[in-house]
Amino acid sequence: MVSLLLPVIYLAFISLGLPDGLLGAAWPSMYGPMGADLSWAGAVSMIISAGTIVSSLASDRLNGRLGTGRVTAGSVAVTAVALLGFSLSTAFWQLCLWAIPYGLGAGSVDAALNNYVALHYESRHMSWLHCMWGIGASIGPVIMGRALAADSWQGGYRTIALMQAVLTAVLVFSLPLWKHPARDGAAGVTPEHRSLPQLLRIPGVPEVMVSFACYSAVECTAGMWAASYCTLVRGIDAGTAAGWASLFYLGITVGRFFSGFLTMKFNDRQMILGGQAVILAGLVLIFLPAGNHLLFAGLIVVGLGCAPIYPSIIHETPANFGRNLSMSMTGVQMAAAYTGTTLLPPFFGLLAQRFSMTLFPWYLLAALIVMTVSSEAMHRKTAAHRAANT
Repeated sequence: MVSLLLPVIYLAFISLGLPDGLLGAAWPSMYGPMGADLSWAGAVSMIISAGTIVSSLASDRLNGRLGTGRVTAGSVAVTAVALLGFSLSTAFWQLCLWAIPYGLGAGSVDAALNNYVALHYESRHMSWLHCMWGIGASIGPVIMGRALAADSWQGGYRTIALMQAVLTAVLVFSLPLWKHPARDGAAGVTPEHRSLPQLLRIPGVPEVMVSFACYSAVECTAGMWAASYCTLVRGIDAGTAAGWASLFYLGITVGRFFSGFLTMKFNDRQMILGGQAVILAGLVLIFLPAGNHLLFAGLIVVGLGCAPIYPSIIHETPANFGRNLSMSMTGVQMAAAYTGTTLLPPFFGLLAQRFSMTLFPWYLLAALIVMTVSSEAMHRKTAAHRAANT
């Protein structure tokens, strides 16, 4: 029974990634007919992010009432309806309206699935789970591109909505499987629901939130601004720069696949430190004034370094903060990550506009330093707290 559940979880995470690149791929064809400006896509993205933050913070109570299987099925169903709403929208305000359920659905399923895998499966499955997200995020723009070539952007959204609806049916039929945990040690865990102020008083919680936000700053700033840096600072043509920037995400996806095997030898903390060291190596390649080939390699290496960090932080949550608090903590960490995603890359854009795009690698380096310092402080505090309570 358990062996049948894992493929379902992987499919659910592919579905979580499928819509993520749709807006960026379709927006050049969308904004004109809707009477919107090019920059208004940021408003839709921020509404989605706000929804994910809210639903992540509420995920522990929702998961406690309904269970992971029902939360996952319901969230995917809500996302399918929201994507269908996108395909039917003819005005910008309608997109903003449908962005609300899309964000709420994405945050709930993300937190619920991450916590379930952290509790019931080995670290390698967490890495491969997030690899599945990367596959979904890569497939989505391809589907939208074919829809744009054949018909219109509405067809792309309808296709992804249909895929989500099919997955919802699969998840509904799989509900009995969620009653059989993968490890006996997970049985008997009684989740504790605590408010955000209560959680912030636990040693290590503020530090892990800062670490997660800074990780998101590295990943999303690199993904959002790498092409602009290549073009405006290094003088690379826009088409080539866009292709190089996409290799950053390829590095994350491939890196998470291989990270799954590395976790069989290294623990979560070692994987996090290793990823941070690889990011630093990638930034060194970007900094070196030795031609654009090193820049090309550096972007891939930064992506490879990002690969193990997010899954490993999530997977070690039960060990750091207790299995009973893992759902609450996973939701809080997801919220911190989404906050970093929403605020920190646009903040770099303001810095680049005010000063210079040459700050790009320095901004990534600063976020990496704060992430590493916060992560190590979290590990020290949680270890001391566990020792004091044993």
